[in-house]
Amino acid sequence: MATTWNLDPTHSEVVFKVKHLVISTVTGHFRTFDGTVKTANETDFTTGKISFNIDTSSIDTNQPQRDEHLKSADFFNADKYPKITFASTSVEEKGDDEFILHGDLTIGETTKPVKFNVEFGGTATDSYGNYKAGFDVSGKINRKEFGLTWNAVTEAGSVVVGDDVKIQASVQFVKQ
Repeated sequence: MATTWNLDPTHSEVVFKVKHLVISTVTGHFRTFDGTVKTANETDFTTGKISFNIDTSSIDTNQPQRDEHLKSADFFNADKYPKITFASTSVEEKGDDEFILHGDLTIGETTKPVKFNVEFGGTATDSYGNYKAGFDVSGKINRKEFGLTWNAVTEAGSVVVGDDVKIQASVQFVKQ
């Protein structure tokens, strides 16, 4: 039976990590996002069509000045491109409760195929009677491939922002 699952944002998070000066890592969050999973069979997520949207202006690195720079045309250009989107193309079973999620990621004007590792945490009914499914998602993208090319070099020759961005999400979906 076809089933739609909607993201539960109060029990989900989207985190990214990127190297700063090549010596340490800066962690950031996106605070506003939504998503749906449409499955052919209730809990057969390998049949799922997944869509996910992130509000670029919701970026939060715990440093307001840096966040404003990330929202600017140097990076996300949040006024012109208010959303980062993901649309799945396939779900590949890797092993027990482990999958590879293939899809198209769009940042700004650039859409590229990506893949993410997914660990299925299982299903449960919450105290309000909502049937939920949980997933941990991880992957890595090269920001420059998506047009996020701004960088600077310090006087000592260190690059300010690394190219690779690690993405981690812990998400819960609610059966509709």
